[in-house]
Amino acid sequence: MTTAMPDPFQLEVLRHALTAIAEEMSFVVMRSARSPLLREAGDLSSALTDARGQLVAQGRDIPVHLGVMSFTVGAFLERVPAERLRPGDVWFTNLPELGGNHLPDVKAIRPVFAEGRLVGFAVSLAHWADIGGGWPGSYLAGATESFQEGLRIPPLRVVTADGLDREKLAVILNNVRGPAEREGDLLAQVAATRTAEQRLQALCAAEGAATVEAAMDALHDRSEAAMRAAIASLPQGVFEGEDFLDDDGPGGAPAAVRVRITVEDDRATFDFSATDDALSGPLNTTPYVTAAAVYYAMKAIAGPDIQPNGGCYRPLTITTRPGSLLQPPAEKPLVGGNHETSQRAVDAIFRAFEKTIPERLAAGGSTTAGLLIFGGAGRDGAWKTLYEPHGGGEGARFDRGGSATTRVHLTNTNNTPAEVIEAEFPIRIGYQVLRRGSGGAGRFPGGDGIVREYLVLAESLSLTTMFERRVVPPYGMAGGQPGAPFKCILKRRDGNEEELRGKANLMVSRGDRVVLHTSGGGGYGAKARGG
Repeated sequence: MTTAMPDPFQLEVLRHALTAIAEEMSFVVMRSARSPLLREAGDLSSALTDARGQLVAQGRDIPVHLGVMSFTVGAFLERVPAERLRPGDVWFTNLPELGGNHLPDVKAIRPVFAEGRLVGFAVSLAHWADIGGGWPGSYLAGATESFQEGLRIPPLRVVTADGLDREKLAVILNNVRGPAEREGDLLAQVAATRTAEQRLQALCAAEGAATVEAAMDALHDRSEAAMRAAIASLPQGVFEGEDFLDDDGPGGAPAAVRVRITVEDDRATFDFSATDDALSGPLNTTPYVTAAAVYYAMKAIAGPDIQPNGGCYRPLTITTRPGSLLQPPAEKPLVGGNHETSQRAVDAIFRAFEKTIPERLAAGGSTTAGLLIFGGAGRDGAWKTLYEPHGGGEGARFDRGGSATTRVHLTNTNNTPAEVIEAEFPIRIGYQVLRRGSGGAGRFPGGDGIVREYLVLAESLSLTTMFERRVVPPYGMAGGQPGAPFKCILKRRDGNEEELRGKANLMVSRGDRVVLHTSGGGGYGAKARGG
């Protein structure tokens, strides 16, 4: 009979088994969801936690989601005590203040029971292409309060052992656009958590629930020790960095994210108190997103091979200031902060370490989701939302140039293939090419962005832009030059052209062309004279 405390070999087997469960959840969503945003772009993440809500394993998904999901179940348990949970439950929530990020990222939480007790939770996060609100796609550039951004779902038990609660589901589906697509995506999340439940229960049956629980605790401790060692390898001292949102401060000025990092022995403190005040528009974000940015940065800089879990983050202390754009009042909008302001926090951390460990860093890249969102009737007459993120150039490093057209830092989605867009939406992709020369010059140049043209075939579609690096370009490092900034041109069918703002809502018509130029990455090192 297996003992409760696993030996090192068994622990490694269980670590991989738990990670495989989380990764399988993501495959289930991508193979069963209805929206192209999930099944093609993969804007989703999956995780397992222990019974206390501490992250145990995650898929190879999106870093900003995964960092936030370190908090989701713990915050959920503060509202829904464990004694209320039953086998077969699936709860849904999207509240930013409940270990969350923004309203479109809906979390499905399933408690998993084995041998008569709660052993963990399966969590599936999926970005719903519409969650209601004042504009199709739920990104309202002019939002001044969170209620304009869509339906707010407190912890809601939508599934029980008896099946789907159709009355609760109807409340959700009657408040979002494209209800049939949203229902399909919700059911895909339910299926993913059910798969995780089956796999975790099978693991407990094979190894013993007590052994699996002991392995979870041991993995936390092992990751904590590894992170402490990684921090101790960094230069000791105090380091400060800042980065800027394009034009969201008062009077259209750039808004700053500032960090003061203290590395002392095997602990690191990240103080964002000097960050600018909360903004009137939707670029605010939550302390959970700020923590996700710190977790990602420390993993990338200090310990890329450390198992990400609750223990990994114990040596890190993160402070945000109430009233700042990283900890705004509850009523403030924040839909764009999830993937824009979070990236500014990462870049501020990189800038803080720029002079001490440049060999571990890269110059500034296309650290923005680069969003275009089209909404309207699809070819079948049903409401469709095309939510399309775009990659750009990666920043160069001390030993190589940057890669072209990739996702940098906290985003990790695919682009939707042109064939899928043209089959499901009244849009044609005119062309997609590299934006040659957009990478910043240097001893090693930054990577190039892309240029992609969307031709509108419908009588009318809504269009949303939500991207950064249009005013403040990706920075160069060690004397390298910045990359070319983002640019989006609307070419009307009557021949008129205009450059669109990075955050805008407007209508486009048949024959209009939307051409997005994504940013290049920053260069590294001064280019040799005559080189």
